[in-house]
Amino acid sequence: MVDIKNSLSKRVRPLEASAIREMFKLMGQADIISFAGGIPSPEVYPTDTLAKISENILATNGQFTLKYGVTEGYAPLIDQVVSNNKLNGIGKDFDATIITTGAQQGIDLAAKSLIDPGDGIIVESPTFVGTLNSLRSYEATLYGVPVQDDGIDLESTEEILKTKKIKFIYTIPTFQNPTGITMCLEKRKKLLALAEEYDCLILEDNPYGELRFKGDYIPTIKSFDESGRVIYVGSFSKTLSPGLRVGFLVGHTDLIERVIVVKQANDVHTPLLPQMIISQYMAENSMDAHISRGCESCKEKCNAMLDAMDRHFPDKAVYTRPDGGIFLWVTLPEGVDTGALLKKAIEKKVAFVPGNSFMVNAAEPSNCFRLNFTTVSNDKIEQGIKILGDLLKEELN
Repeated sequence: MVDIKNSLSKRVRPLEASAIREMFKLMGQADIISFAGGIPSPEVYPTDTLAKISENILATNGQFTLKYGVTEGYAPLIDQVVSNNKLNGIGKDFDATIITTGAQQGIDLAAKSLIDPGDGIIVESPTFVGTLNSLRSYEATLYGVPVQDDGIDLESTEEILKTKKIKFIYTIPTFQNPTGITMCLEKRKKLLALAEEYDCLILEDNPYGELRFKGDYIPTIKSFDESGRVIYVGSFSKTLSPGLRVGFLVGHTDLIERVIVVKQANDVHTPLLPQMIISQYMAENSMDAHISRGCESCKEKCNAMLDAMDRHFPDKAVYTRPDGGIFLWVTLPEGVDTGALLKKAIEKKVAFVPGNSFMVNAAEPSNCFRLNFTTVSNDKIEQGIKILGDLLKEELN
């Protein structure tokens, strides 16, 4: 039998399957209460409307829909994305937009287009595991910077910028994954100023920004970009449907031209049908009204989870109280290994994602874990949080 492992490239050998993707296997079990997912409530998907749109597209324009498309994306959808972005100050004359197969592909295409082996990348610690694996696959050198209550630690960021050559800073400034924390306006402007001073780029990932249910809107970092230094990633996964797998990347034209070539070698183009479905939905329905319904659902479920945690979690468990998005972050006393805790939780039919999954060094135990509050009913939230609370009390006594 051939030993395939010895044939694997050096850059992919260290990669591990995402703990979150593995958790989806558990979500298929009816008796598991899973707080491990990363999607909005399926209850808010406009399934009936999307079904009618899909049928209409295939019935009236099926031959076009089922052909190859252009790599840049479906032109009407690009126009809609560009138009909507401009309302929020995103996209300047030097920018271009490409439709991607989810925000994850946008991140990966940007990374593949920019990173040479050994290039330094600053990431928030913790941060999105999908981005971490993408950066690892291109052999980047990763520098983790703590996330504070108001966003990335700028002092630590600048210390790294002073001593290391950094290609770009990756950040999720609004309702960050996994913490739910939002970077304040002052820090957003300062982070861009640091990128200017030390001549590096910023990759701004904003899949959750429209899911605000409390507090005031904060402009994106990209909206302050006057030199093409910020690359912006957006998605329809958290606002319309994750399964359609449609996102977009906005960046300097010189970068997007390279991304187009890279995407051609990747998947040629994002499938036309989901692009056309989204485009027609946006043309015929109020996206704002749909997103508003989604925000109300997120708010209700977040409040239900926080209320249950306030009643059932021990005082030694500290957790974030997000103004939007779909996640919150729990920090336990030093020395607690949430990877080991997860095994005990699963025995009790509850799942979460341990914090080490979101760290630069995933092999190091973490005393933190992520909870998603959008994918189960309020009754299940109450039941699952009580189980977790009882388990934490046992562990922390």
